[in-house]
Amino acid sequence: MSQITTVNKIGVMICGHGSRDPEACREFDGLVASVQARLEGHKIEGGFLEFARPIISEGLDALRAQHVREILAVPAMLFAAGHAKNDIPSVLNTYQAQHETVPIHYGRALGIEPALLKAAERRITDAIERAGAHISRHDTLLVVVGRGASDPDANANMAKVMRMLWEGMGFGWGEVAYSGVTFPLVEPALLRAVRLGFKRIVVFPWFLFTGVLVKRVYGLTDKVAASHQDIEFVRAGYFNDHPLVVDTFVRRIEEIRTGDNLMNCKLCKYREQIPGFEDQVGLAQMSHHHHVEGIGVGDGHTHTHHGEGGGHHHPYPHEDHPLGPVSLKPVHD
Repeated sequence: MSQITTVNKIGVMICGHGSRDPEACREFDGLVASVQARLEGHKIEGGFLEFARPIISEGLDALRAQHVREILAVPAMLFAAGHAKNDIPSVLNTYQAQHETVPIHYGRALGIEPALLKAAERRITDAIERAGAHISRHDTLLVVVGRGASDPDANANMAKVMRMLWEGMGFGWGEVAYSGVTFPLVEPALLRAVRLGFKRIVVFPWFLFTGVLVKRVYGLTDKVAASHQDIEFVRAGYFNDHPLVVDTFVRRIEEIRTGDNLMNCKLCKYREQIPGFEDQVGLAQMSHHHHVEGIGVGDGHTHTHHGEGGGHHHPYPHEDHPLGPVSLKPVHD
């Protein structure tokens, strides 16, 4: 990687997913402000891939208007799946081709980090403390809910962090669920969890911000709880701008400057033949979100997607799985 210039000429671009939910956009803005407070010598902007403004290219324009010499771009994504691997790089590459005099250096997703595990532990512990100590950890089942992706590496990371929290915090059992795309989805996962006989079920969304998907997770939790009143359900808060999350963003930015910007490519479905995804090796890097850039709440558009993501990605090989996307329809015991 080329030499990075002095700090006061560096711009930082935080690339968010975007949401139709204005509360989610406000939380993203709060995170950008928190990172700015930690990196006072940098010019920092945020932008969205879809559903909200400013879009990423507008944020890059704002940095160029501040006469930065180089831009460090980081994805506001917990795991590296299609958005971090394809969609955002495609937007950045297109912009770079149009503005060659300002180099753009791309960082990695937040990934599995001790700081994020500690932040998750804090959110879960806070929820349990509010619920009360009348039920032991051994009588409690933890469900960690990820966004879900058509990338098995990202989905496997979700299973890994669930296991680390389950084992590290001493719960009686642990399960993983996903808000969309893959399986098991939240409602079928919870309907199976209640059959395991635990007195309490804690649901933790492994999400950065609120939005359509997080509110769906909580709504489905309440729905299952209403039909299983002998079990106590506890909803834990998502990450938001927890100080340890901000710490991780700052480290990702510094990694670009130091050259220690390592991605996990050994299990990447675009590089290696992963069972079930063999036909996706070497697919062209392109964004599937250009048609929804800047579309937000109340703009009159009614484009339909799965959750908050696009519906034009390479087909997921198990999209007909009985615990997967088709089970967004009502599930009955």
